[in-house]
Amino acid sequence: MSGNAFGRKFVLTTFGESHGEAIGGIIDGCPAGIELNFDFIQNELDRRKPGQSKIVTQRKESDLVNFFSGIFEGKTTGTPIGFMIPNENTKSTDYDHIKGFYRPSHADFTYQQKYGHRDHRGGGRSSARETACRVVGGAIAKQIIKPINIQAYVSSVGNISVLKPHTELNLSLTESNDVRCPDLEIAIQMESLIKETKKKGDTIGGTITCVIKNVPVGLGNPVFERLEAELAKAMLSINACKGFEFGSGFEGTKMFGSEHNDYFNEDGTTKTNFSGGIQGGISNGMDIYFRVAFKPVATLLQKQEMLSTSGEIKEVEGRGRHDACVVPRAVPIVEAMAALVLADFIV
Repeated sequence: MSGNAFGRKFVLTTFGESHGEAIGGIIDGCPAGIELNFDFIQNELDRRKPGQSKIVTQRKESDLVNFFSGIFEGKTTGTPIGFMIPNENTKSTDYDHIKGFYRPSHADFTYQQKYGHRDHRGGGRSSARETACRVVGGAIAKQIIKPINIQAYVSSVGNISVLKPHTELNLSLTESNDVRCPDLEIAIQMESLIKETKKKGDTIGGTITCVIKNVPVGLGNPVFERLEAELAKAMLSINACKGFEFGSGFEGTKMFGSEHNDYFNEDGTTKTNFSGGIQGGISNGMDIYFRVAFKPVATLLQKQEMLSTSGEIKEVEGRGRHDACVVPRAVPIVEAMAALVLADFIV
């Protein structure tokens, strides 16, 4: 299997499966002399880990990361950084009932067809458990790209949406609730919807908005290494991600050019920011902002039709511990992937 590394200069390679002994990774291309804040790295993992609230999967993992190389006396040495996160609470028997089945809209079928052999326990390599490794890489990347600040938040769950633009929100409130939504009234509605959905054994999707501030002019390249293209690739590599738009996005198609153009101020900033901080594939110094769409989780805790490996359609009830909505836990993952992209252009 190829495709386990992300980046060109700042490269994260991950390994491991959901129910294996451990997951982990190697970071290559990290500059020497970066003094790392390990409490910050662990806190980023804690934001993503399962079991942190009643609205997410109750799998209990401490997600304590162990570093093995590339760091000496708290600073990076410039050599590859190796790390590992043990899997502590797998309960693999929860998946015995689907060993001979393909779950609809899951990776089971495509993995079996491509490789001829798959790990059915928690989805194996296709599980979102792998994203913990991305959060480690992103937490280190965030410390390299300072003073750039990356802040993501849940902007919709199902048909409940934050109506205010990010410029009118207090993003410091994002971590004040389990949904990770800075609009506290909307957050209550979102949490209620997730709980209702979970009771029914169903799942629901949503969107995450990400805002990146203090971005210097000049990140990205025209043509194939456009900054927005690299961000899109990063986001679409996250499990359950089904869409990406930056700046005015699809709404911009409804505007005339005279309305959409970002006219300049004398200092080179712009009066509006429909461009989303990127023009011609290159950052222009304004805030970068984008939105990422996540589908409802494919595994349901209710009966649904599945295809058996012998070619029969049968009704099977899902078991195990799963998120009813992935977006609250995906917030730090979106931030991590954005940080990896920016670090790759900066180092």
